[in-house]
Amino acid sequence: MENPIFTNDAIVFGLLMASLAFVFHTSSNGHKNWKRFYKIFPPLLMAYLIPSFLNSFGIISNKHSELYTMAKLYLLPASLVLMTLSIDLKAIMNLGPKSIIMFFTGTVGIMLGGPIAILIVSFFSPETVGGAGFDAVWRGLTTIAGSWIGGGANQAAMLEIYQYNPEKYGSMVLVDIIVANIWMAILLMGIGKTAKIDKWLNADSSAIEDLKNKVASYTASIEKMPSIKDYMIILGVGFGITGLAHMFADSFPVWLVNNYPEMSESSLSSSFFWLIVVSTTLGLILSFTKAKKLEGAGASKIGSVFIYVLVATIGMKMNVLQIFENPGLLAVGLIWMTFHVLLLIGVAKLIRAPYFFLTVGSQANVGGAASAPIVAAAFSPALAPVGVLLAVLGYAVGTYGAMFSAYLMEIASSF
Repeated sequence: MENPIFTNDAIVFGLLMASLAFVFHTSSNGHKNWKRFYKIFPPLLMAYLIPSFLNSFGIISNKHSELYTMAKLYLLPASLVLMTLSIDLKAIMNLGPKSIIMFFTGTVGIMLGGPIAILIVSFFSPETVGGAGFDAVWRGLTTIAGSWIGGGANQAAMLEIYQYNPEKYGSMVLVDIIVANIWMAILLMGIGKTAKIDKWLNADSSAIEDLKNKVASYTASIEKMPSIKDYMIILGVGFGITGLAHMFADSFPVWLVNNYPEMSESSLSSSFFWLIVVSTTLGLILSFTKAKKLEGAGASKIGSVFIYVLVATIGMKMNVLQIFENPGLLAVGLIWMTFHVLLLIGVAKLIRAPYFFLTVGSQANVGGAASAPIVAAAFSPALAPVGVLLAVLGYAVGTYGAMFSAYLMEIASSF
């Protein structure tokens, strides 16, 4: 459908909020049929899927809405502030090295998965991964590597460096979004079965539970009935720091590129990178001040509301009907992601890493700062900062990892 039924963002936002209200109402009313349903499809997954179906059947469309941009630029940084101001930074450090190991495992899985997917698909459909000059498919796939290791800035850098034909770039964006969102949906389904998965992995999740319990105990010790004053202060802190982060993110990259032109292709030149870094850093600084007590009035709960709105707007980007539009390239993306997943599972099993580290390590690569805190917060709001910190690391290594993957994909395409 060329145009959706509803293009007015006020109506679209109303539909998204109504869908979130439906999910939360049905998932908490205790009816046995709903309990069975949400055991298979967790509430967070449904908050993501319902908007995707509304988009797929032409009721709403991300192409005619600015809500994702709003949620990404306003609600995401505010939620990061509100979810980090109560964090125990020392307890995060005590989580140990497994989170970093799983993150870099995910990075290696993306770097190697691309060339492996090209080799496999070339056996039964060489034209899918062929092309010459700036039409060469491997050039386009480098943009997916940039996106899946780092984020949008890294993806744009790969497009600029390898000069893939802009007229064909849309199909790469499509594969990126579809495959990444399918994998995110699978991860969210697994969160409801975390205990079983951890048992299969022989994982020790005691450090994660300790962190969750510490934050829960602290919250209980300062919990109070919030007033309008409390809500206004919480929103003032969240959006006030978001404003400061935007002010820095708007000016610093410009100064950086003007003074160091060689940094123009780096993640450091991305305003979104600095928006996430500054908002998270200031949130962590607040955790050492009296602002930490805002958690007693529900700071992280409001942050979680913002996260769910972001999830709904991300769901709008997914069109399930487009999965069948370019099966050849989609096969490349699915094989690529499968290698990433299998490597993560193998290493997790080897080092006995909990499912939490597997999901966040993967999403810090594939989803970046927009989705890593979402899956982390699905385990517990106390764990959202872990996703953010790893996502920032992904931005840092994204361009370099994607360039190495591009080198391997060029070689694989020549066979």
